[in-house]
Amino acid sequence: MNSLISRYKSISTALDRADWLLPTLARFLFAAILLHYFWASGLTKLGDGISGLWQPSVGAYAQIFPKTMEAVVYDTSQLGVYHWAVVTFGTWAEFILPLLIVVGMACRLAALGMIGFVAVQSLTDLFGHNGIEQGTLGAWFDKAPDGIILDQRALWVFLLLVLVIKGAGPLSLDRAFGGRVAA
Repeated sequence: MNSLISRYKSISTALDRADWLLPTLARFLFAAILLHYFWASGLTKLGDGISGLWQPSVGAYAQIFPKTMEAVVYDTSQLGVYHWAVVTFGTWAEFILPLLIVVGMACRLAALGMIGFVAVQSLTDLFGHNGIEQGTLGAWFDKAPDGIILDQRALWVFLLLVLVIKGAGPLSLDRAFGGRVAA
């Protein structure tokens, strides 16, 4: 029994010293699970051609401001600068923040930005769109772990919180620049 306890303590001590493990795994998992999700979502919001970078598609407005777009019969010319700025910068955020996380550049700030993005995305899904089903919403402490909004996004935020707290880890541009960016 003492041998088993001693072995356990030895492994625990080694894991305590593995500061590189959590942030490296968090960035890897973000890249493997969420990078393409956010980029694919961002692509649906771009307008036509190169000008689509600052002239988002009608669908972008409909995704971000669903009730407002319905009220103006999907005519974006009736919307103001505020709507344009939210949609445009939100679209850019779907490309830039995930990229910064994956390469480990200003990773803490990018992860914090993504937490805000996920919160706004979730609130829009909950209150902006009509008719959220209970299964989509999810509920904590139930037997079903696959509710898209509460269940999955809580895990996303936890993954991002690891990066906010631990930083990007050793295999990152933050580390390559000597921590001067936002290590």
